[in-house]
Amino acid sequence: MGQVARRRPVAVVAALVLALEAIGFVLINIFLGMVVDKQDMSLGGIEPRAMTVSAVVAGGLFGAYLLLCAFFLVRAAARDTAPSGLPRVLLISCAVLHGLLGAFSVGLVGWLAFVVMMGVLGLLVWSLVAFAENGGAASGGGPDADGAPAPDGADAPSLPGGSPSPVKP
Repeated sequence: MGQVARRRPVAVVAALVLALEAIGFVLINIFLGMVVDKQDMSLGGIEPRAMTVSAVVAGGLFGAYLLLCAFFLVRAAARDTAPSGLPRVLLISCAVLHGLLGAFSVGLVGWLAFVVMMGVLGLLVWSLVAFAENGGAASGGGPDADGAPAPDGADAPSLPGGSPSPVKP
């Protein structure tokens, strides 16, 4: 099973993990909003209702961000092409976010949370790197991006010095 065969399932698994994480994050924020509302807590004179709504809105926005990243991973797996442009930036930012959350979670939550965050980070990075190899195309040596056929020897393997390997008759 080659690299091409492995990158699709990894992207789908990463998308499923992000979708589950989005659902969990939204539910946790709804719960925290209800706790603040029931306890009639206030922070610096802010109305408890404003804090409740802020928690729910923040959870919804972050959940939507994670679902959008999951969508781009599923789309990349379905098309078997590397995400480019805004989708790639979003996936990279999602990976960076999981790295930061993992670093913070060690002290705040514990090592298990760190391991989970690093697992998600690993899936995201693996997906990005696997699709980046060979330009994200399912097979090499095809036409260029503009549709022109590849020049002779353009897809020939290179020697360590960078020159193309000699062609055997």
